[in-house]
Amino acid sequence: MTRSSSRRRGAIAILIVLVLIVAAIAAALLGNRDAPPDRPPQKVEATPEQLQLGRYLARAADCAACHQTADGPAYAGGFPLKTPFGTLYGTNITPDPDHGIGRWTADEFYRALTRGKAPHGRNLYPAMPYTAYHDMPRADADLIYAYLMNIRPSAQPNRKPDIPFPFNQRILMSGWNLLFFDRSPLPAASQGESPQWVRGRYLTNVLGHCGECHTPRGSLGQVQRDAWLQGYVLGRFEAPALTPQALAERGWTQEDLQRFMRTGLAPQGIAADEMYPVIVHSTQYLSDDDLKAMSVFLLGDQPPKTVPVPSAKPESGPPSAGRRVYLNTCAACHGIEGEGHPPGMPPLADNSTVRLASPRNLLLSILDGLPAQRLPNGTGIGEMPGFAHRLNDEEIAQLANYIRTAWGGRDGQVAAADVAKLREAK
Repeated sequence: MTRSSSRRRGAIAILIVLVLIVAAIAAALLGNRDAPPDRPPQKVEATPEQLQLGRYLARAADCAACHQTADGPAYAGGFPLKTPFGTLYGTNITPDPDHGIGRWTADEFYRALTRGKAPHGRNLYPAMPYTAYHDMPRADADLIYAYLMNIRPSAQPNRKPDIPFPFNQRILMSGWNLLFFDRSPLPAASQGESPQWVRGRYLTNVLGHCGECHTPRGSLGQVQRDAWLQGYVLGRFEAPALTPQALAERGWTQEDLQRFMRTGLAPQGIAADEMYPVIVHSTQYLSDDDLKAMSVFLLGDQPPKTVPVPSAKPESGPPSAGRRVYLNTCAACHGIEGEGHPPGMPPLADNSTVRLASPRNLLLSILDGLPAQRLPNGTGIGEMPGFAHRLNDEEIAQLANYIRTAWGGRDGQVAAADVAKLREAK
């Protein structure tokens, strides 16, 4: 090989590398492009019946929980979605032509829902649960699209994600999708084949996308299908396991699940944290038949036997350190013997949070407190103050151990170090 040939080959190699670099930069820039399609606003005609069904499906899909704030216009976006990689913000999905989906076609809307692809080929982050919606029939997607395209438009601008480099480069989602976007049907944690079970599977796995919060995730945010609905700490609180056995161990029946999804209130406790908006925006509006179907799917056609409420373990002799903390701190609202003052102040006996294998949610309730809220049935739940500044780590550990031992059927194994770890993580 001559020296000139070697130089020519080297120059070609450098040119190829430069072209690849330019192509990668262009792909990254285009992949982050969020401009609306260059076409006139779309007009979508629909009958009143179609709009009513589209509204029902949008509620069943819980669109409002992520696509509107508590005080903002309906479906106008802005709700913060915190992830291990940064914070995303729900987008405007009203028919506004410049900030919403007013220029989107039904095809583009369907691809966004089921493939995670917005107009211009822009990759969506999987906080938009296309990994669950991918099993949504085109007919249901079109009904949701028709409904959204006929609501009041809002010109509220979208807020850009607060995500650091390189995760803010949406082109990386193409690789993520190749690795983790499994388009096969989502797993089932229960067993069944009845029409109710089949309907419940669609409502729970696909429209309700319950697995997005209640299933463990890997280090890159991928849902671990082999641990379906086995619980996960996605934010500060734990989304508990929803497998039939886990639900039965916490005392849940089909009737209690239906009541909880309708009203946010059941003998096992009240809806709090991320579950509260799910009920407020979504499940309270579902039909009795659909709530029944979801409860059948969660527990299976042959539900496991419910574990009865653990017998209270009264102390004899002088009160323990944990009981003293309880009497001084909690008894005024929850009763001297944990009986509560229903419905506003729930009892601790039969409380699902108290009966959880992990003490995390109980500890966080004590540390952080819980806000006052109004449930769909009109029940007012009073604020539970946090005690992070009033009780030290040892006192909170003693209190949690007492509550779990007295009314949860659990051993008192919470240590002060466990409390300290949660306190420092806030």
